[in-house]
Amino acid sequence: LLSQTHTILDQLATSPYPELPSPETTKRRASVAFIIRIQPSYAHWPEHNEKVDNLSTFFSHPWVQHGEPELLFIKRASRKGDRWTSHIALPGGKRDPADPSDQAAAIRETLEEVGLDLNQHAIQCGNLPQRLVTTHWGKKPLMVLCPYVFLLTSHEIPPLRLQPTEVAATHWVPLRSLLAPEQRTVAFEDVSSRLANQETGVRKWMLSLVLGKMLFAAIDLLPTESLHSAETPAPDAPSQTQSHRNIRPTLSSRYTALVHRIYTSDLFNQFPTPPKPGPLLLWGLTLGVVSDFLDLLPPHDALTLWTYPTFTPLDVRFIVWVMTYRFKERKRAELQAGTTLTSPDAKPAFGAASESISASTVLVERPGVGGTEEERRTDETGLHGLGTGSAVGDVKGRKAAVATMLEGYYDIVRRAVGVALVGRASLVALVVWMVWRRWRS
Repeated sequence: LLSQTHTILDQLATSPYPELPSPETTKRRASVAFIIRIQPSYAHWPEHNEKVDNLSTFFSHPWVQHGEPELLFIKRASRKGDRWTSHIALPGGKRDPADPSDQAAAIRETLEEVGLDLNQHAIQCGNLPQRLVTTHWGKKPLMVLCPYVFLLTSHEIPPLRLQPTEVAATHWVPLRSLLAPEQRTVAFEDVSSRLANQETGVRKWMLSLVLGKMLFAAIDLLPTESLHSAETPAPDAPSQTQSHRNIRPTLSSRYTALVHRIYTSDLFNQFPTPPKPGPLLLWGLTLGVVSDFLDLLPPHDALTLWTYPTFTPLDVRFIVWVMTYRFKERKRAELQAGTTLTSPDAKPAFGAASESISASTVLVERPGVGGTEEERRTDETGLHGLGTGSAVGDVKGRKAAVATMLEGYYDIVRRAVGVALVGRASLVALVVWMVWRRWRS
């Protein structure tokens, strides 16, 4: 894995992905830092801490050759009204007018959020595919997201300094665990918070009642090193710190604990049960960015890291499954037969095609280059979706666009939800009619 990481970083540094221009409807841009470090092994601890300026010299060190590559994640602080509150993310934020470039924005935001100076302690290793982030259900553009890759060249860096109102914790996670199939799981998201623009009251309650939650592909992170902020305020009480390590007790868990105390004759709770740690789920937009990198690593199967999003109510889930069945089969067929990448150096991005399925890739011109309106469409990804991505190398000026696994999926989902709601209304009307008829008779 280490030699493969070296190869990918070298290729990204020499052949970066092209810049995606902002659409006319929104000029907002945001940058994130994809920060990799090499964690040394016990038997091969580094003896010196000299600064290294190139990848070849760094990866030639014995302690690096026996180390383990890890990726830095942050857990965002809980903030009311924040679209990505408490999510697992990469360090970064929106670009300011004073930032000379998107990469400079990623460097500045990393220093502000976690206190890590990438200019001093890291090598810049190019970027990952940029993408236009749109609203989850519609196609309203929100911003262009620009991920940049950095490699820490020293194991001994200053302690991280977390910005308490932005970051609740940091986690170093091995790349190997991100590739492990046993870490794949699902994340539940309250869809009403998206449809109702995080409103409260009757509208949000009705949406929750009708649609329930959505299920998204996720990875359960296993960090080797974590740092938690003790100053992060709770969302509703600025003077109160919030716990990000443990699952908050629910009504059912309190009743269960009470029954356990009665059963064990511990009525005064002298021996309380230790709280359970909360899961660290990587999903949504950050999963898409991370998977862009993971898909470059053998066995190039990052497409299996996720499943199609669906809903928790069984009737809605069944209708979505029925109406998207042919769509999924068509996508699967497209990924199994087609043309090949024209360049052996092309590195496809997650959501486009991986090297293991590169025979399915069809290359068309990038937006603004020419072709039909469909071919000129900007790379898009929903808030919880994955972008189309693009290839580097000889075809870095083009877009790898066999329509992605999720391209067009939400259009069908919207119709399926409408069908489910009509079905429910019809069923209620039928029951009311039968009751009314029985009462009249």
